[in-house]
Order: sequence, then C-alpha cells, then structure tokens
Amino acid sequence: MGIGTSVFLIAVGAILDFAVDVRTSGVDLHAVGVILMAVGGIGMLFSLLFWSSWGGVGGYRRRTTVVDSDLPRHRRTYEDELV
Repeated sequence: MGIGTSVFLIAVGAILDFAVDVRTSGVDLHAVGVILMAVGGIGMLFSLLFWSSWGGVGGYRRRTTVVDSDLPRHRRTYEDELV
C-alpha cells in the first residue's frame, strides 16, 4: 500500500466518521470510518518505514568490480543505476 492509498483511506474514513449522519441497520458507518482511518494510518506508517528499502525517491547506485586475474589492469567495473 502506498502513501496515496493510505491518505485516501484516511480521508474516506474521516468522512464516514465525522461527516456522515445516516443511521443504517446492520452496518455502523462510524465504526467503518474508524477502521479505515486506522488501516490508512498503519499503511502510511509502513510505507514511510520501508521507503528506503525499495529505493525511495533517490533510487540506488551499485558498483561492482570484477577482477579477471591477479593483474590490476584486468579489472572491469560495472555500475547499475536507477534514478
């Protein structure tokens, strides 16, 4: 779940909890609103915690040096870059 989805769930939950004044039989819309806000908050927390594990905004850069023999002139450097 991304940050956008989390914000959407929080907004829908807040609307159901604070702005809707309808009574239904079998479904408590205020409880559904609180549940959606809680799920959105937990989703946002996890999105922010794991932001850097998949690269985040800055991407990643990895440099790999492969030595083919004992001589320094036989080194190859590969750079993987995702921006």
